[in-house]
Amino acid sequence: MQNIAEEIIEFADRSEALALLGERDEYVRVLMENFDARFISRGEVLEISGESSQVEPAAKIMRELQYLYRQGNAITMHEVRYSIGLVKGGKGEALHSLFGDTILVTSRGRHVRPKTLGQRVYVDAIKRNSITFGVGPAGTGKTYLAVVLACAALRNREVEKLILTRPAVEAGEKLGFLPGDLQEKVDPYLRPLYDALQDILGQDTYQKLMTKGVIEIAPLAYMRGRTLENAYVILDEAQNTTAKQMKMFLTRLGFGSKMVVTGDPGQI
Repeated sequence: MQNIAEEIIEFADRSEALALLGERDEYVRVLMENFDARFISRGEVLEISGESSQVEPAAKIMRELQYLYRQGNAITMHEVRYSIGLVKGGKGEALHSLFGDTILVTSRGRHVRPKTLGQRVYVDAIKRNSITFGVGPAGTGKTYLAVVLACAALRNREVEKLILTRPAVEAGEKLGFLPGDLQEKVDPYLRPLYDALQDILGQDTYQKLMTKGVIEIAPLAYMRGRTLENAYVILDEAQNTTAKQMKMFLTRLGFGSKMVVTGDPGQI
């Protein structure tokens, strides 16, 4: 015998309803494709009815998305589809903790948080350990999340300095033939780190911290002979280091410091 159930999701206002149902109910249509239930939206109310095994997980997803929205986060198709995948994969209990973990609020008011369980594991590993290796393909948030956590540690006065470095690997042209002084020669290699910092901190704060030397961005060769204490150190594009360079970098770790090493073996 089927267990018939009905769940009613109430939205605070029309803006919330639009954000959670999607333009022209596009998010509801995705739910309908994945759950054999009846979805009826009337103004600021969504009714979900049908067999309880289909209604309950669909309602859980909508309530978690509502919680995420009320935390100040934008709802996109990624959140909807990823939530469906977790629930259908038997990992629905992870939704609340995943969506509720805001690492930092950027200068523009955007909440930065893990978007997948893999990113959540990565963030937790960085928080727990002095040295963390993040290995994965491009676009998975390895460097960006590491920079976010570093900025959060700097704001909370857990560290005194933020150091970001990457090997300046030449791609056909020698550095010496590039125009400008040494800093201008290596800037293109470090541009992704500049962009991440400016996005998180804002242009003015970023410039102030760079001028004061609180934030340092330099090629890996500049790390030689230093002992880094009370610092948050990130080595990006680490797949392009040699074994000797990696050993040199890791032995720079001093008291009160944390290191994150990121790289993609497929881009050596």
